Amino acid sequence: MGSRSHSGYVIVPRQRRGYRTWVLLALAWSITLAAAWLAASWIAAPTVPGLAGDPRQARQALEAAESELEALRQRQATLERSDQISRAANRKVQQALAERDEEIADLRENLAFYERLAAGEGKPRGLNVHSAEFVAEDAGTWRYQIVLTQNLERGAVSAGKLSFSIEGVRDGKLATIGWDDLKQRKGAPAQAYSFRYFQQLDGSVMLPAGFTPQRVRVSLRGRDASLDQAIAWVQPPATGDT
Repeated sequence: MGSRSHSGYVIVPRQRRGYRTWVLLALAWSITLAAAWLAASWIAAPTVPGLAGDPRQARQALEAAESELEALRQRQATLERSDQISRAANRKVQQALAERDEEIADLRENLAFYERLAAGEGKPRGLNVHSAEFVAEDAGTWRYQIVLTQNLERGAVSAGKLSFSIEGVRDGKLATIGWDDLKQRKGAPAQAYSFRYFQQLDGSVMLPAGFTPQRVRVSLRGRDASLDQAIAWVQPPATGDT
């Protein structure tokens, strides 16, 4: 046996003892790391409770929050739209109220005017020419205002067509200027009227040179009544006269 010495001891190579030492050290180091990791996990895990829960519960909570957020957004949009509609409706109501106030003021003014007319006329009358006024204009024309009334049938509507002629003197002779000549248009249409209590009609006519008006003859032609009424021409005072 070549491996034994003469003294009886067995010679063991030093290389095998060093290998076992390194293996033991490596094993001990691994065990230490594992123990440290377990200790760290045990200490740190309780501080993050959300990580230890069920992911499905977290997902459901997220979906519920997103759904509630979307509902709140829709509600906000609905409220904003409702506010816009309310403001627009409020503006329309205010405009309608202003228009009605104006109409009421006009009706009150017309009623007061009509009451004055009715009081001046005395007993109730049917369709009537209350007045006819003519004022000279700068263009050489005459601006007329003719007021029609009726207070016999209260609430009934009088409707029809108005025309008139003007009687006077021209070149020392009696003359009549008809509707077509006053309007300087052949076949000039008559002026329409329609009212319950009174109506003021206006327009412009042209008188020939050298003609002196004396009387206005008004013709009213309606479905229920016709009237021919003459009214004296009253020369309006010139500007500056007293």
